[in-house]
Amino acid sequence: MIIDCCYIGKTKADYLTTGINLYEKRLGHYLRISTTILPDLKNAKNLAISEIKKREAKIILNRLNPGDYLVVLDEKGKHCTSEKFAGWFQNKMNRGTAKIVFQVGGAYGFDESVYQRANEKLALSSMTFSHQMIRLLLVEQIYRAMTILKNEPYHNT
Repeated sequence: MIIDCCYIGKTKADYLTTGINLYEKRLGHYLRISTTILPDLKNAKNLAISEIKKREAKIILNRLNPGDYLVVLDEKGKHCTSEKFAGWFQNKMNRGTAKIVFQVGGAYGFDESVYQRANEKLALSSMTFSHQMIRLLLVEQIYRAMTILKNEPYHNT
């Protein structure tokens, strides 16, 4: 299985980049993981929010392959515990899912067209986090899920 964590724009804070890199390196032991950085929109400050979301959606949707399993990270998405998230991964592996794309939206979230294409919506918390911070939380939770599946001590330490 391939996991692709897709973000709009570069991660701006060094401490987040350091943490993301740490967990991505650790995840290499369990599965293939890639990071896709979609470009920030140029002159976005001159655009309406709805136009920003439409343009970002076009970039997101154009890069997907028909067989990609798209999971959008959204505060209104499905909530689950770390154990249930691990079980979700096990289910995807058992079903032979070839590629899961976890899509983090831009600062204003997603256009409706992205929600329509998504296979699932997932919330990592009931709290709201910046689209920059959620990147680190995502890779940490994927790593935690893998260690749960392998019955390794990370989850309980």
